[in-house]
Amino acid sequence: MPLEIQILKAIGSQPTGAVTVVLSGSLDTATAPELERQLAPVLASPVKDLVFNLAELKFISSAGLRVFSIARKQLKEHGGQASFINLQPQIQEVFEIIKALPGVAVFKSVAEFDKYLAIRQRAHEDN
Repeated sequence: MPLEIQILKAIGSQPTGAVTVVLSGSLDTATAPELERQLAPVLASPVKDLVFNLAELKFISSAGLRVFSIARKQLKEHGGQASFINLQPQIQEVFEIIKALPGVAVFKSVAEFDKYLAIRQRAHEDN
């Protein structure tokens, strides 16, 4: 499934206003590099707050989580933050897994971790 990316700049004259990134589709190994490419100029700007609207995001892999992590780190270095809104249940579960296991290596490989995330997210589609 492809990923659609919309970057919505804040309205007004402040260059540091919040920027909203609307994602729909699948954020995985194939699509994460494009998101990273499109975020680069935003993260290089004086923006302080980045809001990821995930209402239409259907799937995320570790590659997508990596892009979010990089964005959060860069924003934090400049006193900003990343926020995530409108998470679908399967995406919410991935965030809860990550939050519950900070810094803990539970999986043998990225492939094994991605497989686990895919199974967990598909379970929500069956409900």
